[in-house]
Amino acid sequence: MDKIAMLTEILRQNPGDAFARYGLAMAYAAEGSSEEALREFAETIERSPDYVPAYQMSAQELLKAGRGEEAKARLRAGLAVCERTGNGHAASEMGAMLEELG
Repeated sequence: MDKIAMLTEILRQNPGDAFARYGLAMAYAAEGSSEEALREFAETIERSPDYVPAYQMSAQELLKAGRGEEAKARLRAGLAVCERTGNGHAASEMGAMLEELG
């Protein structure tokens, strides 16, 4: 069973599993399925708004898709979550990304 099929099955049984949903998004991104990846990142954020990695990685995927303004908005949202949850490391990385984008 491939990774996408395995993660899809896990999510069929437990749709709220943020780690599995994030993993599915990453698997789609790795195979170049940007729209599917972005859909799963958005679902991860909707279901688990404090799941910080989804913000940073979805912003990177948005940039690859040429959607810079959406990437900036996603980074800003991620920074707010970092502040709320005390995740200084991720805040530093996302802040640097946002600064690079201008």
